[in-house]
Amino acid sequence: MRRFVRENALTLFFLLIFLLALAGQAVTGMARLNHDLVAEGAAPVSLLAYVTSGDFAVDVAENWQSEYLQFFLFIVVTVWLVQKGSPESKQPGEEGAGSDKDAMVGAFARAGSPRWARAGGIRRWLLSNSLGLVMGVLFLLSWLGQSVAGLSAYNAEQLGAFEDPVTWAQYVGSAEFWNRTLQNWQSEFLAVASMVSLAVFLRQRGSPESKPVGAPHGATSVEN
Repeated sequence: MRRFVRENALTLFFLLIFLLALAGQAVTGMARLNHDLVAEGAAPVSLLAYVTSGDFAVDVAENWQSEYLQFFLFIVVTVWLVQKGSPESKQPGEEGAGSDKDAMVGAFARAGSPRWARAGGIRRWLLSNSLGLVMGVLFLLSWLGQSVAGLSAYNAEQLGAFEDPVTWAQYVGSAEFWNRTLQNWQSEFLAVASMVSLAVFLRQRGSPESKPVGAPHGATSVEN
């Protein structure tokens, strides 16, 4: 167990703080909602009722979809786009998917390579693009979840105000939906741009996300 924890500490750490943050969001979100309900003369809701509501689901899903979109785009566009001097980028001139030798597939697969790395056709293509594909699917699923949960929460507000509910297509095409969505997207895109560009000139000793402290500012990726 100790070896498992040590070898997977990074994943376990982020999963733990994810669960703590999610629990904190649930408790504070319920407190905020109950404050508003009591102020309006309505009965407060339980924690279970809140975490199974559209209000909670849409807040969670809209953050998940923006995060998965960020990683999906970063994984895919860094195949073709570079940033000189950034450890997050390949070196200029190395744009593209690279050769089979670089990817260690086919005849260049090694003893410990995944089985599909030696295969051809659709199996090799799926393995070669599996990370981007899964991140893209997770983005689409969380985006769909956001739209469904948001529709539920929005229609609850509509009915509470004695207005007609809207369809899913109407909600997805509304300013309400895209305002919530783009608020998250713009912050994710700015964060990625900041990380890529600031890592050209700034360092964090011991971090694999940083170049060595003494590396030239113009050194890029494995050039270090």
